[in-house]
Amino acid sequence: MTGTSHDSTDVEPAGRLRSTGEAIAAFIRRVPFSIALAVVLVVTAIATGTATGPATDATAQAWAAGVTTTLDGGRWWTVATALVIPFDPFQLVFGVIASIVLLGVAERRMGTWRAIVAFAVTGVVGVALGTCLQWVGSLAGEWWAAGTAADLTLDPLAGIVGALITATAFMGVLWRRRIRIVTFSAILVFVLYDGDSSNAYRLIAAVAGLFLGALLTGDASTLRARRSSHAETRTLVAAVVAVTAIGPVVAFVNRSDLTPFAFGSYLFDDGAVDLDAVISQCTVTTAEAADACVRQLAILSAQGPGMFVLSFVPVLLLLLAAWGLHNGRRFAWWLAIAVNAAIIVFARTALDVTVTTADVEDGTWTVFDLGELVVWALAVLALPVGIIVMLVVTRRHFRIRAPRAAVARFVVTVGATFLSLAVVYYVVGLITIDEYWPAASPADLLIDTVKRFVPPHFLAVVDPIVLPGHDLTSVLYQAVGPVFWAVFLVAAVILMRQADAEMGFADRLRARALIRRHGGGTLGFMATWPGNLYWFGDDRQSVVAYRVINGVAITTSDPICAADAAGRVVREFAAFCDANSWVPVFYSVHPRVLPVFEELGWQHMSVGEETLVRTTGLELTGKPWQKVRQALNRGIKEGMTTVWTTWDALPLATVAQVNAISEEWVSEKELPEMGFTLGGMAELKDPDVRLMLAMAPDGRVQAITSWLPVYRDGEVVGWTIDFMRRSDDSMNGIMEFLIASAALHMKDIGAEVLSLSGAPLASKPLAPGEMAPDPTGMTRLLEFLARTLEPAYGFSSLFRFKAKFNPDYETISMAYPDPLALPAIGVAIGRAYLPEVSPKEALALARTLAK
Repeated sequence: MTGTSHDSTDVEPAGRLRSTGEAIAAFIRRVPFSIALAVVLVVTAIATGTATGPATDATAQAWAAGVTTTLDGGRWWTVATALVIPFDPFQLVFGVIASIVLLGVAERRMGTWRAIVAFAVTGVVGVALGTCLQWVGSLAGEWWAAGTAADLTLDPLAGIVGALITATAFMGVLWRRRIRIVTFSAILVFVLYDGDSSNAYRLIAAVAGLFLGALLTGDASTLRARRSSHAETRTLVAAVVAVTAIGPVVAFVNRSDLTPFAFGSYLFDDGAVDLDAVISQCTVTTAEAADACVRQLAILSAQGPGMFVLSFVPVLLLLLAAWGLHNGRRFAWWLAIAVNAAIIVFARTALDVTVTTADVEDGTWTVFDLGELVVWALAVLALPVGIIVMLVVTRRHFRIRAPRAAVARFVVTVGATFLSLAVVYYVVGLITIDEYWPAASPADLLIDTVKRFVPPHFLAVVDPIVLPGHDLTSVLYQAVGPVFWAVFLVAAVILMRQADAEMGFADRLRARALIRRHGGGTLGFMATWPGNLYWFGDDRQSVVAYRVINGVAITTSDPICAADAAGRVVREFAAFCDANSWVPVFYSVHPRVLPVFEELGWQHMSVGEETLVRTTGLELTGKPWQKVRQALNRGIKEGMTTVWTTWDALPLATVAQVNAISEEWVSEKELPEMGFTLGGMAELKDPDVRLMLAMAPDGRVQAITSWLPVYRDGEVVGWTIDFMRRSDDSMNGIMEFLIASAALHMKDIGAEVLSLSGAPLASKPLAPGEMAPDPTGMTRLLEFLARTLEPAYGFSSLFRFKAKFNPDYETISMAYPDPLALPAIGVAIGRAYLPEVSPKEALALARTLAK
């Protein structure tokens, strides 16, 4: 289970991870129904002719579902045949891929017979119920139903999507939530931006899949929302924003009249409109001619490559925002809100654009009555308002701000670009103002200058509508908007890439080098974690990692410096804090540095016990090791193996399993995640951190631990445990098995010590014959806190677990200069451990502590 190589980036041979190719091959062997459906789609497409072109009227009338065939024609079987015949070659290709991939995932998760049931039930329910709703709505004169009542649908995706959503009930919380959120977001985008019948059928099938999944699992809790980690929340929010960003593209490609979001469908009509024709039509003075003139002017003003690019600026901005949100950037949060707010603000004029530019004579656009206008308005506002509400609710997850200097450069760059381009266009426009048509005044030209920077589907019909006649003005008319937004996008990317500067990225690299040289104790590597700031001594050979909360500068680990320099470093750091009016607090320091604080007259108090296992000459023999040895032997008997590796060396399939195990652990707790000296998923990915995985015989990850290096003179002399997670179905004693295996491996590679890290608010057991010290007010307070927090975080139970490994105990302390500052220090440390607590989490914590 362990190797002898000191190159700990190598994967240990006893626990070989499956390659991605092997995982894919195993997946295909386990999805016979998905492969069979893909074959059926190819066969039916060839038989009906849809493999080479769209379905003919005869094919659609015989096999497609819809009001006219399923209900009016009495062809009830079409609700089933519509699920196995693709409509055209594109749907054939996409259907085959979706069958193998999406339906394959569903079949792999819930088994073949359940996949068949889910595909058939959700697909038939989606098509049948959707058709019935269309029929009822068309009889009532409802706008969308009346417009789609004649549609005929062939759509295998309805059953595939329904089966996928059904299968999420059989998944862990991580992928259940991811698949549901992304799938429903994508479907809703197509419903709102496309409006085709098949999209509504898919939505109904997906909803049916939610309830069918709960029924098949017999677990109604699968319908309940579960909490997610900070990183996962950022991923999900970013995914939703990215998915909704493609809506305008869907509207443009489909050019549907049946959705309130298809604002710009008419602005890029295939029929070209030239200025001479517009001038000719606009010289007629009838009311009909005036309406036609406005329509032609709007279309002509929106034509050209520049206007085409400008129309997709909201898409690009939302995709950029999604990237930034994934990385926790506050700027991206503001950008996403601003774009969605702009969609709401311009909704009214966008409606005018659509109504004005629509070809009302073709009968596809009907006049709104009041009820339909209300429905339309609600649909227009629902998506951007929903996105804004989601962003506001999750704002605490996007806390990484750009440095002020970087923000200033961004504002200057964007502002100067806008002013320069606007002035150039306006001045050239004034020079050539006589060549505008209709005749333009300087005020008209000023308004038109502003319009050059706004997507045309927002303001194309807003007066004045003036068109340049001069060649240079026409070029600027097309260019200034796209050039400005190109500069904005590039500047925004640079801004968000520079956001790490404020977190001390360069300083963190320098601090890491000093940690390698001086160590900083068994907890020293925590100083490299994001969130810390760094103070460097005058000699540049010492560093203190700290964070400032409410005027309290809390350090992480011992001072990182040469052993004989600790006193000087503490004094210089204290002077630095005093100059900034901060209270210095050295947190989690070891006994070797306490004399320094005593010499300075500072107070110190125990805040926990670190448990240390000496790995040199370690033998798991004798009665004290009996429980650990039993777990180790059981794991070996059950075929468990271990892997000592790094995050970057993990295959994608293993990464997915680790993410799922971690997210399952987070979702099962209503309490907030703790930080500061407790790492999470982000800290696993450091290339210097090692992972020890417990692998089942079938290659699945059963548990994972992460280990932080302990340095001395540039060499790794030990490892400190940080991250511990186990799957719900793992072997009893899996953590004892994994830690014991890690200890033996560390012994083999020459490590001196294994630290099980600190146990907060714990007291080491008394040695035989040793008397407990007299209690003080502070020790009573700590004992009270330990008892109070135990139901929530289980510090005592964790300490008892660590005692199984027969460790040595070393007290870790907090040193502070002023006892009167203790209340402020306590609040600051609490906020350090729980920096992001929502009202719901605070209530859950209060309920837990009250038990």
